[in-house]
Amino acid sequence: MTSFACDKHRFHLESGVMEVSPSTVSLIREFGCEQTLLSRPDGSASFVQGDTSVMAGVYGPAEVKVSKEIYDRATLEVLVHPKVGLPGVRERSQEQCLRETCEASLLLSLHPRSSLTLILQVLHDDGSLLSCCLNAACMALMDAGLSMGRLFCGVTCAISTDGEIITDPTAAQEKESRALMTFAIDSKERRVMMSSTKGSFSVHELQQCIAVSQKASEKIFQFYRDSVRRRYSKNL
Repeated sequence: MTSFACDKHRFHLESGVMEVSPSTVSLIREFGCEQTLLSRPDGSASFVQGDTSVMAGVYGPAEVKVSKEIYDRATLEVLVHPKVGLPGVRERSQEQCLRETCEASLLLSLHPRSSLTLILQVLHDDGSLLSCCLNAACMALMDAGLSMGRLFCGVTCAISTDGEIITDPTAAQEKESRALMTFAIDSKERRVMMSSTKGSFSVHELQQCIAVSQKASEKIFQFYRDSVRRRYSKNL
């Protein structure tokens, strides 16, 4: 059996939706979201998954520095701030994953020679942090009213030492797992937009985790729709 040994390896997949094994159950912790929390950003949202919570703020489109200006699209900058201390290697890796996903979703060509800034503040980390950041980022971009070709959500899967796939793992489950994968799933065709993996796993296990994540994303996208529907029904 072929296996991969990866350390925070990122890659893009163009595969469609796969079949989920009947023995695999995709369970996600309870999650919630609140938009327009902050007054200064153009869009903001907080997202909670279990005991993991992240707050996101979006600024722009705004004037961009000449050194960062791109003539045919907006420049997107993503910053991740940990709960305590200064950003490190882990935060830089998360920023790259978030930036790649957001750039694939946003219609940046509508705002040439301008800048967009996405700032995420980790409030508490109890596992599946990158997927929570992805979900918070998507809700904040929606709150900012930016044009997007598709929505996205994040789902994290862990593979235990006995081969069990755990969806939306806690920090303790992540520590005991032999592989950890986070996928960004798009809302149109449930395709994988971005993947961040760590650990050792087989090709079959990778395919199973993708299928489980695609199945779990349906619940998150339904939550997106319900959340926006509730918000605007109150405003009418």
